[in-house]
Amino acid sequence: MKLLVINGPNINFLGIREKGIYGSANYETLVQSIEAHAKKLDIEIEIFQSNYEGAIIDKIQEAYYANVDGIVINPGAFTHYSYAIRDALASLEDIPKIEVHISNVHKREEFRHVSVTAPVCTGQVVGLGLKGYLYAMEALIENK
Repeated sequence: MKLLVINGPNINFLGIREKGIYGSANYETLVQSIEAHAKKLDIEIEIFQSNYEGAIIDKIQEAYYANVDGIVINPGAFTHYSYAIRDALASLEDIPKIEVHISNVHKREEFRHVSVTAPVCTGQVVGLGLKGYLYAMEALIENK
């Protein structure tokens, strides 16, 4: 099984930005955690991060040609307004997708309560910290 993890804007600044919300673990810690969990689950994993909307769309489209079995995506702020990323995700109807948010977006600013990408995803994990990525990976494996 092959999974793709996509991280949007500012996720690379984990451990630097708003530690009270996102914690003190840095991005490298997240990557290492995902890679270790993939090894434990005996699956292939690719991890991608970009602050650019177009690069994220390109990576989503590449997933189709790469025969990816599932996508874990944290679109960051694009969650709330990127119809282009939403449409790219929607185009992959046969690939299950789980949206992940480190913080509980429903307890934060009102603009964060709406996700334009979640309706085209299989599920959503919010507020469980970095472990949310691991739970999303497990869910994709269990539901394949």
